[in-house]
Amino acid sequence: MARIGTNWNPEDEQFWEAEGKKHARRNLWISVPALLLAFVVWQIWSVVAVRLNDVGFNFSKSELFTLAALPGLTGATLRIFYTFLVGIFGGRNWTVISTASLLIPAVGIGIAVQNPDTSFATMAILAALCGFGGGNFSSSMANISFFYPKKSKGAALGINAGIGNLGVSVVQFASPIVITLSIFGAFGGTSQTLDDGSSIWIQNAAYVWVVPILLVTFAALFGMDNIPSAKQSISDQFVIFKRKHTWIMTWLYTMCFGSFIGYSAAFPLLIKSEFADLNVVHLAFIGPLLGAGVRPLGGWISDKLGGARVTFWDIIIMVLATIGVVYFLTINNFIGFLIMFLILFTTTGIANGSTFRMIPFIFPEKEAATVLGFTAAIAAYGAFFIPKIFGWSIDNTGTANMALYFLIAYYAISLIITWYYYARKNAEVKC
Repeated sequence: MARIGTNWNPEDEQFWEAEGKKHARRNLWISVPALLLAFVVWQIWSVVAVRLNDVGFNFSKSELFTLAALPGLTGATLRIFYTFLVGIFGGRNWTVISTASLLIPAVGIGIAVQNPDTSFATMAILAALCGFGGGNFSSSMANISFFYPKKSKGAALGINAGIGNLGVSVVQFASPIVITLSIFGAFGGTSQTLDDGSSIWIQNAAYVWVVPILLVTFAALFGMDNIPSAKQSISDQFVIFKRKHTWIMTWLYTMCFGSFIGYSAAFPLLIKSEFADLNVVHLAFIGPLLGAGVRPLGGWISDKLGGARVTFWDIIIMVLATIGVVYFLTINNFIGFLIMFLILFTTTGIANGSTFRMIPFIFPEKEAATVLGFTAAIAAYGAFFIPKIFGWSIDNTGTANMALYFLIAYYAISLIITWYYYARKNAEVKC
């Protein structure tokens, strides 16, 4: 029997306190691990690609950056479609389907990486299938937005996205550990031998997530809800494309989330490429950890101070931090490079929360849910383009600096847009 009826109205204070809040919280706390696992699968290649050549593969730097980037391309494309599926299938139903789909790349990668003769084309297909994880973000955020009143959307969306984003850091932290252990015995396949004679089980980086995916899929099936009033046709949802602010907010969210997920995908390979003489790739997880961890804070602060104001000042710090990255790369100083990148990751996380808080104040409720999904879809292309741009810059100039110059220009334009449309005294929409 359905727990939520057609009378769902979180903006009604009495309804919210008596009934709405408990349902919203239950759905949020199942959505969070589902989204975290989606990000884990989406970003598996950011760490697997780093170790492939160590276990007998022979891929070029460009091919490795491509494997890290492909999940971003497919994930972003799937997000465009996933944006509209909650309104068609229902939030619970689609969460079950989309979470279960993560098993396909998780099992496939575990099998493929055990054979060094596996072709690049096969690896590329498996990398592309990891886009299932990337697509889930749009549907997850659109779904959770229906459960909360405007006054709480910033914090709720920040929690869902922030802890979900932690999947990037989780996979980058856990993978180097689990691949050194024979945790599945004979069921997990044979080990690979490194040049120093030690053994690793690179397949564990994928296999270790199979059981959690199954558990969360069942939790969503029995614990989440569909909101009948959230159902919308495709034509009803397509009205967002007529709104000028849909495209403006898409630009701004791409600026921050595109940077977060693009840097997350590229950071381990970037460290290995730029500081090859240092054994410090294991520190890469700290950046996504900070970026994801502060996202709820960005939403919460924006609920208090206003999303546009927080976004404006945050972009200024992003510009300065990126300039700092360029400087320390130029003088080959890893500590300075790492600190600047950690600041950059932190600012992307704050802006992720602040921009998503702006959207429910710019658009009506049903439009806002679709805009959240669509902006997240386009922004996810950062997971493809940023690693590819870094790969191009390194191949053609020997350093990543040219890619960073492009990003500084993008941030500067975003600063002007935020100020003009949302942050200045007579802005078109004060939010």
